[in-house]
Amino acid sequence: MIKTIGKLYKQSYQGLSPAAWLLALVMLINRSGSMVIPFLGIYMSSELGFSKPQIGFVLGCFGLGSVSGSWLGGWLTDRFGNIRVQAWSLIMVIPLFLILPQFKTFAGLSMMIFFLSLVADIFRPANSVSVARYAKPENITRAYSLNRMAVNLGFSIGPALGGFLAKFSFDWIFYGNAIAAAAAAIVFLYFFSNRKPRNRMPTEQRTSSPETGEPPSTRNAYSDGPFIVFNILCCLFSLAFFQLLSTLPLFYQDVHRLSADQIGLLLGFSGFVIVLFEMVFVHIVEHRFSVRQIMLWGTAITGVSYLMLNGDFGMGWLFFAMFILSTGEMLTLPFSATVAIQRSSLSTQGAYMGFNSLAFAAANIFSPFLGTYTAEHYGYQTLWTITGVLLICCGIGFYWIISRMQKH
Repeated sequence: MIKTIGKLYKQSYQGLSPAAWLLALVMLINRSGSMVIPFLGIYMSSELGFSKPQIGFVLGCFGLGSVSGSWLGGWLTDRFGNIRVQAWSLIMVIPLFLILPQFKTFAGLSMMIFFLSLVADIFRPANSVSVARYAKPENITRAYSLNRMAVNLGFSIGPALGGFLAKFSFDWIFYGNAIAAAAAAIVFLYFFSNRKPRNRMPTEQRTSSPETGEPPSTRNAYSDGPFIVFNILCCLFSLAFFQLLSTLPLFYQDVHRLSADQIGLLLGFSGFVIVLFEMVFVHIVEHRFSVRQIMLWGTAITGVSYLMLNGDFGMGWLFFAMFILSTGEMLTLPFSATVAIQRSSLSTQGAYMGFNSLAFAAANIFSPFLGTYTAEHYGYQTLWTITGVLLICCGIGFYWIISRMQKH
């Protein structure tokens, strides 16, 4: 049994290029500073005295900046290259984190969160293109999983460390994020400043992909009908899923009376689960099921995890619900990136990944406000019921549109 598990883990990591590991290392360092966003709602509530609608609006500004950064990042990547775009994003975000604690008014904080998110999310489409450029054709999904593993390992460290620092001062959360971004920039520049990206398209993307149909060179990301529908579903998925970063910490605080460090441990547990299981999980399912089957069940499982929050069975139940949420996330997010990159050509990878990143980022405009508004006026049970049902419907939608993408 132990030998079988060990063999699965070994197979899961085989064949990944050194560059893929280095990109994951940069992501790990950067995301280890993920302290601001998970605690931003609590910071605004307990330190600044903002109302829930105000909190939702500021978090919506984060989403608006994320949308702008995703689009701009895709555009810049196709014109200046993924390496330059990633480097400048990492460097420019450092001073923004350092000065953010000085902005304590509603208008000032809203403006700064927008600019911070814009600069930070320019990084995302450029990084996604880098992962695809350095991955072997048969390893693209696992390369994205490796990158996500680094994100989630960092995310398991960041909130836990942020909860500890918040006991002393919320300002240290912002400074910690700046330090992590600086370290990531140094490592990235050291390894990638003279490294040339592979200017090639994986073999199956030069012609047609079994998942996406016609040759990608004939398509434009923003006029590709099936891909537009796919991205709308990604947006609806993230509208529900990203309650994880906005209303869920408030729910833990308001309903279960958890402290900042307990909330940090719960959120960090999600990253720990993904780090431990995602690579093996993806390796097992990608050769046994179709992408549309995987995304159907992954999204539905995520919905079930939110419905579970309507039950109150103590701290253990909250950890179990988070485990189920992480399982659904492992099945959905890596394969959504694979669908997007396989839909593109070499010259449009930035646009396709930018559009897909934009779809996820767009939800951050409305997700926090709708979540906090629903919780404030109708209660958390109503919020979790709507969230769960929406995710299950998205799963059915993914199954339908991916089958259409195979034909068009």
